[in-house]
Amino acid sequence: MQYTPVTFDRSDESAKALDSGRCDTLASDQSQLYALRIKLGKLDEFIVLPEVISKEPLGPAVRRGDDDWSTIVKWSLFAMLNAEEMGISSKNVDQMVAKPSSPDMAHLLGAEGDFGKDLKLDDKWAYNIIKQVGNYQEVFDRNVGKDSVLKIARGQNALWNQGGIQYAPPVR
Repeated sequence: MQYTPVTFDRSDESAKALDSGRCDTLASDQSQLYALRIKLGKLDEFIVLPEVISKEPLGPAVRRGDDDWSTIVKWSLFAMLNAEEMGISSKNVDQMVAKPSSPDMAHLLGAEGDFGKDLKLDDKWAYNIIKQVGNYQEVFDRNVGKDSVLKIARGQNALWNQGGIQYAPPVR
């Protein structure tokens, strides 16, 4: 196969070149390809191929030196992942906190223990996150997944027990 690379300084310029037929293919990380795809004139004429040819891990970032905030952000993500794995969602979190099915669930939702203390938060910190924004699947689906304009498949963003690589330590 022969090809001629066409490069641009900005991703919007690349998308315009693809949309106008100036180039046939666009390569970038998967999330950027989905974001650029929705800007194209005829969305249904373009697909993002399922093959992943590079690792571009994306995740939360915080300012260096703010260790307390970094810890809260990290454990907020862990709480959403654990909630998904335990079947806790924004819709059923009130039922789950009233009758947790395991000690790990009781700890996560603040029904037992004082696990918020180490984060300098109250014990309902994870419950509040789940109640207000949902578990990891709810957040993913709403913002970049099946319920968003991007429609990105979970792929490696699925939980470890569903073929992905996402997992978190338990709240103990």
